[in-house]
Amino acid sequence: MTRPDAIPPRPAAPDHAARDHAARDHAAAAPAQPGGPATPDRPARPDAAATPVITLRAMTRADLPAVLRLEESLFGDEAWSDAMLASELEGAEASGRYYLVAEDAGALVGYAGLLSPGGGQSDVLTMAVAQQRWGQQIGALLLDALLAEAARRAGTDVFLEVRVDNERAQRLYRSRGFAEIGIRRGYYQPSGTDALVMQLTLPRARRFGFSGARRRDPKPAAGGSR
Repeated sequence: MTRPDAIPPRPAAPDHAARDHAARDHAAAAPAQPGGPATPDRPARPDAAATPVITLRAMTRADLPAVLRLEESLFGDEAWSDAMLASELEGAEASGRYYLVAEDAGALVGYAGLLSPGGGQSDVLTMAVAQQRWGQQIGALLLDALLAEAARRAGTDVFLEVRVDNERAQRLYRSRGFAEIGIRRGYYQPSGTDALVMQLTLPRARRFGFSGARRRDPKPAAGGSR
């Protein structure tokens, strides 16, 4: 594992740095969805035995009360404030931010954010899934949507931080090809919990939208985001 002082430079993160919201939703990769994955305008439709139908769409200011309730229930003292959440949405497009919510029958059950201003590097800023919905692949759907958006913006590498004690999140990230590149001591405040820094190098075919058989770029060597 790379020493903390050897972590490569990255774009500046928001003042309320990225956290590992809800990869705590999943312990393993989500199975393929019949008919393709969920997108902001297309609901995820699992097999007939699964009842939830999850829709992903762009986050709006009208979602902030529900998002804030979810923040506070999951993260307590480390939750983002209403002002922080509102500031993230203001000028999101111009600043390269991309926020999604996951809905089930009109109820907000999760959300996620990405910073991808250009230049090849992207950051997963946040992910969260309602605790009662953990294990239903919602976190995986959100993460896949963020990675697809990073690829659409011609991203080359995606970074994130995740609590060292959040093994459930780490398993999800590793299932998507993220590898550990370092550790940030005392990253999460006020708890002082350390964060693993993880990186995913997007395959060339995914970045540039090629189709058909092709050779994929090598992934980072070994495994180790909000």
